[in-house]
Amino acid sequence: MNLYEIVFSGQLVPGAQRERVEANLAKLFQADAQRVALLFSGRRLVLKNSLDQAAAEKYRATLERAGALAEMVDMHVDMEEVELAPPPDAPGFNRAPQTNRRLQVEPRDVYMAAFIEVDAPDFAIADIGSALQEPKAPVPAPRMDLSRMSLAPVGADMDPVKKPPAGPAPDTSHIKLSRLDEA
Repeated sequence: MNLYEIVFSGQLVPGAQRERVEANLAKLFQADAQRVALLFSGRRLVLKNSLDQAAAEKYRATLERAGALAEMVDMHVDMEEVELAPPPDAPGFNRAPQTNRRLQVEPRDVYMAAFIEVDAPDFAIADIGSALQEPKAPVPAPRMDLSRMSLAPVGADMDPVKKPPAGPAPDTSHIKLSRLDEA
């Protein structure tokens, strides 16, 4: 049995007014205006999935009556049959690497026929626990001249804060001192 999904991309039925369609969808989905506005973002939205053909057609027709143009998409995907490799314990299965052996490619379709002239090595499967690549050479430490550097004592500031230069002294020539009992 094929399953279908209902997809909406913001398209309206010809002659429908967007405001009226938004109001219909808000009532249909019992949603607020903000959620309904997301339906008209232009993105492809799956409104419902895993429906049989009759239920999917019912949803599509209901949306069409509301003014929204939705499509019913078949969810069935054709799967390509793939021939599996033989298990490791099958006769003729070889784990040992063979040198200078080249892979022979037989095309399975027109697309793969383009790769028939590809010269590719036929790699064998490595044993469990074996290294898959050569170990990297150790990287030598960089050579740096640190002879002109020194360390500050513990607790010292790394960069002492410099005080800003003092400005000119204020003019106090107009100030007089007097005693309260002299007045």
